[in-house]
Amino acid sequence: MPTLVRGETSIYYEVSGEGFPLLLLAPGGMRSNIALWQRSPFHPIRELSSKFCVIAMDQRNAGQSRAGIEASDGWATYMNDHLALLDELGIARCHVLGMCIGSAFCLSLAVHAPERITAAVLEQPIGLTETNREVFFQMFDGWAEEIAAARPEVSRAALSSFRNNLYGTDFAFSVTRDQVKRCQVPLLVLRGNDVYHPAEICEEIARLAPDAALIQSWKEGDAVSRAAARVTEFLQAHTPG
Repeated sequence: MPTLVRGETSIYYEVSGEGFPLLLLAPGGMRSNIALWQRSPFHPIRELSSKFCVIAMDQRNAGQSRAGIEASDGWATYMNDHLALLDELGIARCHVLGMCIGSAFCLSLAVHAPERITAAVLEQPIGLTETNREVFFQMFDGWAEEIAAARPEVSRAALSSFRNNLYGTDFAFSVTRDQVKRCQVPLLVLRGNDVYHPAEICEEIARLAPDAALIQSWKEGDAVSRAAARVTEFLQAHTPG
């Protein structure tokens, strides 16, 4: 079972296919793990492993991955896991594709480690509106209750701080509007349309980023295969060499 071990942190991952590396960052909120790619209208491992070396992973404390939980944890904590995995695999640069919270992870990498990221696909990124912050807090709290029950060593204070570090922020949570405006990594944004993945946030990311395109329809009927083809073309167009 391939696992990255760093101190008390163990990150489970899978590698499929050959070619330029593509890191997948799954949906599922705090439970983001490889199995939840079944929620995507097109499954990126099946669609893309014939053209890329696809690296999929369970995020810390989700699926088969485990880590401690500290009050200081936040988006940078996850990003450090992603960069550590790339380092472990000897990958200097890669594409990234994320869905839901995975898109927030992708944006964090594109903004804070652009030298490692060649292109990013964002499937229905999460983001803040005037009315939806509470649904993110509730999602976190459901996961936190499970953690607290199973792991009494994790303090309630640490969980509370972790929640605020993730979802007490603004816009796309992991990045600011100004950071997106300065982001030079090419982005392909697949528009969301629900309370967790607001259409207005998806459209704003595509509008703000200097090099971005937006796919409006991608979840039903013929739009699924068209979107999968567009994602493949986008990644191939930005593959070095």
